[in-house]
Amino acid sequence: MLEQIKSTAAFIQSKTGFTPEVGIILGTGLGGLVHEIKISHTLSYEEIPNFPVSTVEGHSGKLIFGEIGGKKVVAMQGRFHFYEGYNMQQVVFPVRVMKYLGIKNLFVSNASGGVNPNFEIGDLMIINDHINFFPSNPLIGKNIPEFGPRFPDMSEAYSKTIIDKAKKVAETNKIKVQEGVYLGLSGPTFETPAEYRMVFRLGADAVGMSTVPEVIAARHMGIPCFAISIITDLGVEGKIVEVTHEEVQHVAAQAEKKMTLIMKELMKEL
Repeated sequence: MLEQIKSTAAFIQSKTGFTPEVGIILGTGLGGLVHEIKISHTLSYEEIPNFPVSTVEGHSGKLIFGEIGGKKVVAMQGRFHFYEGYNMQQVVFPVRVMKYLGIKNLFVSNASGGVNPNFEIGDLMIINDHINFFPSNPLIGKNIPEFGPRFPDMSEAYSKTIIDKAKKVAETNKIKVQEGVYLGLSGPTFETPAEYRMVFRLGADAVGMSTVPEVIAARHMGIPCFAISIITDLGVEGKIVEVTHEEVQHVAAQAEKKMTLIMKELMKEL
């Protein structure tokens, strides 16, 4: 695994000659941030050795290199999910490659279902903690000490410093943001009303099918993380309606401009 990661990173560096400071993972319908990046290189996942390939609509499957907010970034336009049939090692493979490319921070975005009754469709939620309800963990198996310790601390999965900066950016730009806990489930089904109730009672504010594995892998390697969810549907009793992937993409696209502004301004503050 370590050799694969190093050889993939070496291949990417040989193609781009680029050393990014920040890694960005763009979720469902959230690829538009790429338009704000001053792009210097683009690699499709198919041409990168050992890289999985995204199979989900709304995930275009490219690694973008460039500059945004004065920072050199590598952005994943399309991520990998456990529900696509990938194992956890494959899901987090790109995050580990990013570490070997040189990233010092990881920014993550996703679309999620809100279970907090105070949330509305289209809200942005800064993730301040998560609950791992996936049936697995990306760190299961032999620990590779070069990545990090056998039992990594998760008391600050999401950087409090970056969260504070993000809230100031939102306030300055008059963007309403929520803050809360994200619970990760495997999917690919959207949740039943009973599952939404369970998620809320477990102490989460939103639920989705990504982010948790990538953040676990990043924290294992000592990379500070920041994540933001767009609430694309509601799992609140009395407000639950039938959900489709197309609707999720549509809502995400509507709210994306606000998320992009926060991310862009946040880069300047790092």
